[in-house]
Amino acid sequence: MTVTTSEWPAELDVAQVRMARPTDKLAEVEEFYATVIGLPVIYRFDNHAGYDGVMLGLPGTGYHLEFTTHVDGSPCPAPSAENLLVLYFHGDARMYEVAERLGVAGHEPVAAENPYWDGVGALTFEDPDGWRVVLVPKPVF
Repeated sequence: MTVTTSEWPAELDVAQVRMARPTDKLAEVEEFYATVIGLPVIYRFDNHAGYDGVMLGLPGTGYHLEFTTHVDGSPCPAPSAENLLVLYFHGDARMYEVAERLGVAGHEPVAAENPYWDGVGALTFEDPDGWRVVLVPKPVF
């Protein structure tokens, strides 16, 4: 079945969006996203049916990242070079502040798989699990 845009609701009334993924490196992943990139920790949980986790939020929004680890380990496959979290900034200076913190913490930029990101002045980094974060100096639309 194909749905056309005329059949979509005028507004999707979603209150929050959370992207969640498992990791076997919870402490390192939290350090990368919270301390180095600067996303605030909004919630943490321990031993919830064998899961520990942390939720990080984009400041002032209902968009969250959740990272979990299980007592039996992570079922997560290795990411590809196109598994991306893209963060758009309000200008080069803000983006470079985060890039500098990443460099000080030992994270160097990696080559983007898609040349589009180079064309918009973006920088790509890998988190401790090898998932990629793209820093873009400004929104594209």
